[in-house]
Amino acid sequence: MTATGVARAGVRVPASSANLGPGFDVLAVALDLPLTVRAEPYDGRRVVTTGEGAADLPADDANLIWRAVQAFCAAYETPVPDVTIRCDNEIPLERGLGSSAAAAVAGIALARQLTGVAVADQDLVDLATRMEGHPDNAAAAVLGGLVVAGPTGRARRFDPARNLRPIACIPRQRSSTTVARGLVPRSVPLATMVDTVRHTALVLAGLSGMAAWDPTTMTDAVHEPPRLAELPGSRRLVDAARQAGHGACLSGAGPSVLVVISGDDHETLEWLGTVAGDGWRVVPLRWDRAGARLDNSVATPS
Repeated sequence: MTATGVARAGVRVPASSANLGPGFDVLAVALDLPLTVRAEPYDGRRVVTTGEGAADLPADDANLIWRAVQAFCAAYETPVPDVTIRCDNEIPLERGLGSSAAAAVAGIALARQLTGVAVADQDLVDLATRMEGHPDNAAAAVLGGLVVAGPTGRARRFDPARNLRPIACIPRQRSSTTVARGLVPRSVPLATMVDTVRHTALVLAGLSGMAAWDPTTMTDAVHEPPRLAELPGSRRLVDAARQAGHGACLSGAGPSVLVVISGDDHETLEWLGTVAGDGWRVVPLRWDRAGARLDNSVATPS
């Protein structure tokens, strides 16, 4: 069942980079690479997309953003708004930058705005996680900043250090998260587990500014080795950045690479572009500190 006569609404949702090296399925950070979604009165089209993935994403009821709108309305027993959704997407698909989580969050946050149902941000995280399966990406997309995905779905947010800056190195190559997850070992030695916990704590402390940033902590011995073995271009870039003294890791399941630098280091940007070579985009970004938020360019009539 759908409702008619719905006001216009809009939300802006950031990309996200999960794991941050050792924090597998636990750590993520929001990046200022947005998906902007606007709802308008239905004009015969369900979803209209421009930007990244415009030629690949479904434009009908199978679209993930629309399915998220429906999921929100089903969860809170409210009629589905009869709208056309316009998307302007800057998040590359299947590159490890949280495009699916952003889409799920965008639909859920849009439905919250359209319906006026009072729902807490954590409830948005939980619903997006049930839809998309990645609580770390979902939490970063909703809350912004640096997040820890808690064991019961309760996310904790930290403000990223202002003296650090993320660089996204994005290849043309795509990678299936499902396939990449199948490469991760199901058990690890105790010593590896202890070392992973140690690195995860230090990455969290450094990226949040609670301790001096140590780029050597942004390494992993569990999920990255098998994944990088299947992504030689990503492995080459990660190795080069680490050898040059920078924090670097696969972004999520890859193939994108996240590099963390100090401030506006233009020399490193140029160097990364040279090392990455053809087939890669090196994109200087900022931490997104706001998370999913209203798009002020959309006026909602009273």
